[in-house]
Parts: sequence; structure tokens; C-alpha cells
Amino acid sequence: MNKVKTAEKGQTQAQAHYCFRQQAGSNIVKLYIYDDVSEYGDFNWSTWSYDESETSAKFFKKALEEVSETDTIELHINSYGGSVKEGIAIYNMLKQKKCKEIIAYVDGFAYSIASVILQAADRRIMGLGTSLLIHNMWLSIAGNAEDLRKAADDLDVLMESNRQIYLERATISEEELIEMMNNETYLTPDKAVEMGFADEVDKETEADPEDALAAVQQQLQQLRRTMAEQKSFRTELLAFCKGAAQKKNEDQNDDSDEE
Repeated sequence: MNKVKTAEKGQTQAQAHYCFRQQAGSNIVKLYIYDDVSEYGDFNWSTWSYDESETSAKFFKKALEEVSETDTIELHINSYGGSVKEGIAIYNMLKQKKCKEIIAYVDGFAYSIASVILQAADRRIMGLGTSLLIHNMWLSIAGNAEDLRKAADDLDVLMESNRQIYLERATISEEELIEMMNNETYLTPDKAVEMGFADEVDKETEADPEDALAAVQQQLQQLRRTMAEQKSFRTELLAFCKGAAQKKNEDQNDDSDEE
């Protein structure tokens, strides 16, 4: 997600993958999912721990708490998908949110769990050149044969539950949906509308230049911060290695003197 962190109304704080924007005097709140949906953020070399994910359900909850019942949410999506657990929670939070309206725009890709989040909107609009991908869940697992069989059975249950989200509004049968998900199906905007995965194709509205510029600037800032952190880490690691080597040489010299 392109990010402007949750802030007081009318204020903006730049981040990298997630965006919460509301201009002063406006009742339209813009939320951007411009990254993979993830419970964990990037690894921070300075703290040797993961930063808070700004595409997690927990962080999304904070953003929605800033939205009033009279506001309209504009949800912009450009994501390959990500964590099913986090995405389902985001979907349900959007469904439960009391606000004037939720309008979702697919600006690029709405793949995998991002296509599920799209279904929470009152209006689902796909831009020109965009696409949607639906497919079966997958997971990584290690274990014995019994563990693997159980994992497959568990996935079947999860998939059955997941399909119900699409089927609430899709105009196809569950058998057709199962076949499409088995085949990892990509949908054009027109095809998505035809099958009920979206409501309309936006052939006129262009992306807000101010938003696009802000997104690029935010990504550049994040890239500079990451590069600076990595440079600092390399410098500290080099200094540590030099210090260790120097101490080893001193210890060896001390041993030689004793002999």
C-alpha cells in the first residue's frame, strides 16, 4: 500500500506503502493498498526486528477509526495480494464500518486476497488496463504424511469459506467459480463486471496527479531511508570485524610474548 499514515483530519504524514488522506473540509477519505498484504513489516536492520506492517489488519483498524459515519471511503487497490488471514480481517472490517459509502478503485492489480478485499466495497470500479486474479489458497508446511493430509483437508475448508465472499455478488455458479480458481484465472475489467466481481469500468477518470506524485516521493523517501540504514549497518559490521581482527592479532602477540 502507498502510505500516508493515520493522522488528524486535514494532516498528512508520509510513509511508503499505505495511505490515509483526507483534505481539510472534505468528507472523502482515501485509503491506498499499494503493496502486499502482510502481518509483518520490513526488517529493520537498526533494531534487528520487523517494523509494524502498514498493510496489516491491525494497522488498517487504526486507519478506519479515523473515519466518521458521514465520510466516504475511497479505497484504491494495486496489490498482488498476500496474507489471507490479514486480508479476510480487512474485508470484514470494511464490511462492518459505518460510513456513508465505500468506493473501491482498482488502479492496477487486484490479485488474490486483494480481489477479496475489493468485494467489501459498495461500488467496485476497475480502471482501464487493470486486472483481477482469483486462485486457490496455498501454504508452506513441513511434517509427516499425516500432517500433509490434514493441511490439505484444512485448505479445502478454508477455500469453501473463502468462496462465499465472491459468491455473495458474483453472477456465476459455485462450480464455475471452483473451476476458475483451480485454473488461476485472470479477469479483464469487462469480464470482471460481466461475472459480478466488479460493478463498472472507469474509462474516463485519470489518477490524481497529486496523489501519484506523492506516492513516488514517499517511495523515494523510504528507499533513501532503507539505503541509509543498510549503509549504517555495513559500516558498523565492518568496524566490528576490524575490531575483532585487531583484538585477535593483539591476543596472538601477547601469546608470542609469553612464550
